[in-house]
Amino acid sequence: MAINPDLAGRVYPPAEVYDVAREKIREFARAVKAEHPAHYEVDAARALGHADLVAPPTFAIIVAQRADAQLIADPESGIDFSRVVHAEQRFTHHRPIVAGDRLTAELHVDTVRAMGGGAMITTRAEIRALGAGDAGGESVATTVSSILVRGEGQ
Repeated sequence: MAINPDLAGRVYPPAEVYDVAREKIREFARAVKAEHPAHYEVDAARALGHADLVAPPTFAIIVAQRADAQLIADPESGIDFSRVVHAEQRFTHHRPIVAGDRLTAELHVDTVRAMGGGAMITTRAEIRALGAGDAGGESVATTVSSILVRGEGQ
């Protein structure tokens, strides 16, 4: 199945809420070799003005990939994940992610560009923190991802 060019402009609703926990931040920080004490010690994070442990900047990928999964699983997309190559990832942080955040991400398909038998797809995940009584959520980060879906025979 070919990649659906009509994906461009599609918006997928916010994925399920991701609760940012202290231990998840610590595990991620260890995995990416982020050594700053604010990722591990609440007192160190608070000394920098954060309410709790602060996540490394790339932690946002956890939430963004949950949103990306909706596109990959969409039968109308035409994406065969076994043919996907991750081409680019960018993060714009509007504020740090901290333990206690409740995050959601709305996925926007910004472009679909045919390339030979495949396609380059660029998506944008708008990550928001939900607070008490906050229907829209505070903007936390924007991630932009490009994937190359190889065509048959490539």
